[in-house]
Amino acid sequence: MTEETSPVLTEIPRYIPPPPSYQPEVTLAPPRRPTANIVLFALTLLTTTMAGAYMAGVDHPLLRPAGLLQGLTFSVPLMAILLLHELGHYITARRNNVSVTLPYFIPAPLPSVFIIGTFGAFIRMKSAPRSRRIMFDVGAAGPWAGMLLAVPAVIIGLHYSEVLPLEHGAGGLELGNSLLFLGLARAILGVNPNAVTINLHPIAFAGWIGLFVTTLNLLPVGQLDGGHVIYALFGRSHRTISRLFVVCCVLMVVFPWILGWSYWTGWLLWAVLLVFLGLGHPAAMDTETPLDSRRRVAAWLTIILFVITFSPVPISLAPPPEAPTGSQVYDVVHHPPVVQHPHWVSL
Repeated sequence: MTEETSPVLTEIPRYIPPPPSYQPEVTLAPPRRPTANIVLFALTLLTTTMAGAYMAGVDHPLLRPAGLLQGLTFSVPLMAILLLHELGHYITARRNNVSVTLPYFIPAPLPSVFIIGTFGAFIRMKSAPRSRRIMFDVGAAGPWAGMLLAVPAVIIGLHYSEVLPLEHGAGGLELGNSLLFLGLARAILGVNPNAVTINLHPIAFAGWIGLFVTTLNLLPVGQLDGGHVIYALFGRSHRTISRLFVVCCVLMVVFPWILGWSYWTGWLLWAVLLVFLGLGHPAAMDTETPLDSRRRVAAWLTIILFVITFSPVPISLAPPPEAPTGSQVYDVVHHPPVVQHPHWVSL
């Protein structure tokens, strides 16, 4: 059993198939006492709340309980999105007699530096799904479950966000626009996002992270959620698709760099990480039975979900604009801080 996991990511970790003599369990043993899961959840709730407090300009939130509470508007929706994502995997796996652990959350140290306070969450798969159909169900359940909260969080947060003239944009970390986020911003705010500055409410920022986590999980590589979907849909072609996407990760940095466009160097890190974790996928016990028509439709819808949540430049650093440039800016809500702290905007 390998327990490698990825930062800022919820996933079903790697699973090494058992020997041919292995017989799947008919019934699952009850879960063990989840002490470690509860402790990690509590620590991650604390670090994400501290991150939210830093966003609100609270200095040393652990020493100021009233200030720490200001971070809950960010941490609660974010933790709920991550938890629902993992429960989607967990419940679907248990219903299909696939042995899995309860979710493990990963707190991030120094929330003032690691700006969202967590590296995500994961579950461990202890037994192989019996078929590609079950593999698809377990893999796709997490992203779709997380979206049930991520989209409402964006909608609610945008309602509480502040629209300002474009020249009020202040540089800093810029959060990229996916097709889904852009569409929601246009629909909810009723303005052209390219012509204004929008101070994002922390709930909207948590929703944006939920969309970004969905994108990372649905990368069609290896044993990420998207890798499970691609394996279930295309079978042996999965490895070829994984390799092509790793090449795409490199090209998304190389081509814009050559042309002088914006790019996210994080794709290079992901290319290395995905190769390290492995591009292959363990075979299900039944490798021949293809997806039924209902699941094939659901698989293609899951691929569409990846497309509409994907942003080629999810995060970038930009200096404060000297004059209106006509580009779209979303500012994460950031009250005047007691100490200097990075100012975040979304482009």
